[in-house]
Amino acid sequence: MDIQMLLKDMVEKGVEDIFIISGRPVSCKQNRIVKNWGEDKLTPAQTQEMLHAVYALAERDPETFLKRGDDDFSFALKGVSRFRVNAYKQRGSYAAVIRVVAFSLPDPEEMHIPRTVLDLAELRRGMVLVTGPSGSGKTTTLTCLLEKINEQRNAHIITLEDPIEYLHSHKKSIVSQRELMIDTEDYPSALRAALRQSPDVILIGELRDMEAIEIALTAAETGHLILAALHALGAANAVDRLVDAYPAEQQEQVRMQISMVLQAVVSQQLLPANDGSLVPAFEVMQCNSAIRTLIRDGRTHQIPSVLQTSSAEGMMSMDASLVKLYREGIISKQTALTYSISQEYLLRQIENR
Repeated sequence: MDIQMLLKDMVEKGVEDIFIISGRPVSCKQNRIVKNWGEDKLTPAQTQEMLHAVYALAERDPETFLKRGDDDFSFALKGVSRFRVNAYKQRGSYAAVIRVVAFSLPDPEEMHIPRTVLDLAELRRGMVLVTGPSGSGKTTTLTCLLEKINEQRNAHIITLEDPIEYLHSHKKSIVSQRELMIDTEDYPSALRAALRQSPDVILIGELRDMEAIEIALTAAETGHLILAALHALGAANAVDRLVDAYPAEQQEQVRMQISMVLQAVVSQQLLPANDGSLVPAFEVMQCNSAIRTLIRDGRTHQIPSVLQTSSAEGMMSMDASLVKLYREGIISKQTALTYSISQEYLLRQIENR
């Protein structure tokens, strides 16, 4: 199978993800629905051949993959698209999931990113977290924020990504994009180096461990703007995730530190819309004095109630976002309930229209 022709065909059909796994045909995902691309099941020998072809297209040595059993990287096909690859072994055979990434940067309006989220690009210091499950659009939101800064500010932007998805050109800002395992070893070492590279803005593709969180918080304290992704659903859970990365004896001090540097948390989910497409729902928490007090005192469980009563300050709870999408006829009632944080609250809001 010609992997280059396969990728080109998939891009032309608007596919989001491509699955190369032995025991079933080449498959793809569109609007979260997985379907076969052909009928012939792949053998282990065929998946191995296809993976070697992908590595050849990417001009990348498969040594990391062969040694560790998994590997992340990205590459581009001229005139076709960019691709983000996760290669891995399963049942002793080679496999891969390839995500299609457009050459062009995402349009915030087409991505339905709220103005209150885009306005966070005006911040000059502190930390902004973009959270959500895998595949929820965190990278897209961070890219839109970064590009707005790039267009409007004279700054040095450093991105630390694994792997690089969207390519930013230098506009008003200088943009240095660094990819793990190619340009740097890991997030902590890259973050330490970034602090010596005269940064104004640092984007972190994922806060994975205590060491990276610790350096990021310090960077936010010293006058830098930190934009970071975190796997957590909801602002309260995001704060708890940061705190829980530390030993119990350090958590009180960390809560104090987070309460001072955190500026906002954007949490998002991608939902099936009534027209068959996908639409994002956002929760937006901006750190006012009430939120900072709750974080400092370890009362993050009260954050959702503050979000529900602070819409005038640009905040929005996830359930309020779902109610809005339902009332606009974009999603069904069942979808709203499925993705809600509190079904009881959501039903009350729908019925009290």
